[in-house]
Amino acid sequence: MLTIVKADYANPDHADTVLSMTSEYARDPMGMEEELEDEVKENLIREMSLFPGTMSLIAYLDGKPAGLANCVYSFSTFAAKKVLNVHDLAVLPEMRGQGIGRKLLEAVIEQAQQTDCCKVTLEVREDNRARRLYERCGFSVGDPAMYFMTCELDEESGR
Repeated sequence: MLTIVKADYANPDHADTVLSMTSEYARDPMGMEEELEDEVKENLIREMSLFPGTMSLIAYLDGKPAGLANCVYSFSTFAAKKVLNVHDLAVLPEMRGQGIGRKLLEAVIEQAQQTDCCKVTLEVREDNRARRLYERCGFSVGDPAMYFMTCELDEESGR
């Protein structure tokens, strides 16, 4: 049986699951293909709990962690309403193909509706096979096409 719960970062089981699933996703080819840095692992749950716009959903299949959606609220000035962005959507490799990603996305959309958001956004690599899932769930590149751009801020770049 599949169940989806909103993570309580103060709950040690939820915190461990969010951290381990985010770490697993980071190692995946569609993530960063590398382990999270130790400093990130040490601080992730605390920082997520301190950031008021962060929300995670955990999918459990037969009581075992199977998938995760880490989301962040932002704001649309054009609609004067909140936006819910799916920052990470991950399903454990051995659990893929069972509809868990779809159920997580449906739960994210339901959460967005319950919190009066005007839309749900996500970014996806062009070569990510999950892109077909997103399209089946109503996501599109838009017209005109939108691009997710990044300016890394670190010591090496001087920013």
